[in-house]
Amino acid sequence: MSRTRIVVSIMLLLSVVNLSRAESTKPEELANHSNIWQRQTLTDGFFGLNDELADNGIEIGLGVTNIYQQNVRGGISKHRRAGRITGSYDLELSADLRKLLGFESGSLFLHLEGGWPDTEGIDGVSVGSAFGVNADAIGNDNIVVKQLFYEGPIFGDNLTLMIGKIDFTGVFDCSAYADDECTQFLNAAFVDNPTIPFPQYSLGVVLTYALTSSWYISGGIADAQADGRETGFRTTFHDEDYFLYIFETGVTPQFDSTNGSLQGTYRVGLWNDPQPKADSDGSKNYRDDVGFYLSFDQMLAKENADPEDGQGLGAFFRYGYASSKRNDITDFWSFGFQYQGLIEGRDDDVLGVGFAQGIFSDGASTTYTDDYENALELYYSARVTPWLNISPSIQYIANPGGSQAVSDAVVLGVRAQMTF
Repeated sequence: MSRTRIVVSIMLLLSVVNLSRAESTKPEELANHSNIWQRQTLTDGFFGLNDELADNGIEIGLGVTNIYQQNVRGGISKHRRAGRITGSYDLELSADLRKLLGFESGSLFLHLEGGWPDTEGIDGVSVGSAFGVNADAIGNDNIVVKQLFYEGPIFGDNLTLMIGKIDFTGVFDCSAYADDECTQFLNAAFVDNPTIPFPQYSLGVVLTYALTSSWYISGGIADAQADGRETGFRTTFHDEDYFLYIFETGVTPQFDSTNGSLQGTYRVGLWNDPQPKADSDGSKNYRDDVGFYLSFDQMLAKENADPEDGQGLGAFFRYGYASSKRNDITDFWSFGFQYQGLIEGRDDDVLGVGFAQGIFSDGASTTYTDDYENALELYYSARVTPWLNISPSIQYIANPGGSQAVSDAVVLGVRAQMTF
């Protein structure tokens, strides 16, 4: 069954469920939702179903992202068309167990994802980037359970447990301004730190303890061999098992300004991956890969004192280190800025610019004939309606794939992100 048919089937099912509700809706209520351009989502919360489910602690969200990219200069080829158009959809469901089942606290989260086409973007045929110029290009996946986990406090409110199938990139090394390929930067270097060997969506557990209101520590254990398309039980509990161990601590200070508090988050993390591995040129595998990372983001200026208004200038910085015997990229750093509401009257539009550099291992000099790859990206996310954002972007990739035989590339793209 194609992913288009799956999405259409979901929409039809939700429509049928709400036929009886629509018949009993008062005319004045219909008028409030008749303007499609003012709705928060295209279907107005699945035709009102979300409002009714919210009373029982259930929230549903469906987003579809379509991206067009073309390499217009340098790289491997400017003429190959494969992978120029990619798409993905995310169906998310969260359930408040207190409202739904009367539990004292806790919630369940389900994330289904799919994508198209078979080619994972233009990197392999047109650019040759080691980072990846389209972090949303996941290939041809039909509906796959990417996340299914429980989250809630244990032994008091300060200690929180997550357990199940988890996206660990959404828990560790996060960023307020460079973390989401559907709404922020497209280049993968600005989504996740490439020196951290995050597994695909994997079975695992995370504990987070709030030492104070602005200081936390988190520790996680993840199946290092996970395949995000599977349940995870085969790789977690059969044959030789390897687990990624990761620890992070961070502070979340707020600095006073004339327009209210400026929120920041400053993180430092350590990780250990016991799997045998080597860099691309290596003939000997080494176990117990160890590395560390830094991740900062800070609001620098706000346009007004409203704590719910995100207009203003923010900045981010990342650094990561990994062993040169076991990894192709040994040092990585990135930084950038985001400004929301830069243009008068366009309060929800976002402008972002970022620079990233990855240093390749000296031991992998045959595979990577140059020392580094750089990525520079500029994007502007225009909010056309509350449920539609259009984001043109331009990327400059220096030394794609660390190859002296490939010239610097310029990639143009546009992204359309819709919420249903």
